[in-house]
Amino acid sequence: MLKILFFAAIASAACKLIFGRWPWHLMQTKSTRSQALFRARKLLGVSDKANRQEVLQAHKQLITMVHPDRGGTNDQVHEANAARDLLLNELPYPAPESSKDP
Repeated sequence: MLKILFFAAIASAACKLIFGRWPWHLMQTKSTRSQALFRARKLLGVSDKANRQEVLQAHKQLITMVHPDRGGTNDQVHEANAARDLLLNELPYPAPESSKDP
């Protein structure tokens, strides 16, 4: 039993040296927020570096496909809107333009 604990400690230390994280940290799943962002990007079909215009364009294309008038459902529209809002909230705000007085 003592040998097993010794080898487990050695393996944990080796994992920390190689990967920079303890084994129990490597086994943790991603945060809920990062999972939601991943699903939103996948739904809209945009990359993680998409800008505001790309997100809005992808949302517009998705809405035209899932709109209830085209055979979609209200739930699909709400999901698309939620994905758009989540991704837009993650983008940095543009720098405010300084007003120049003549």
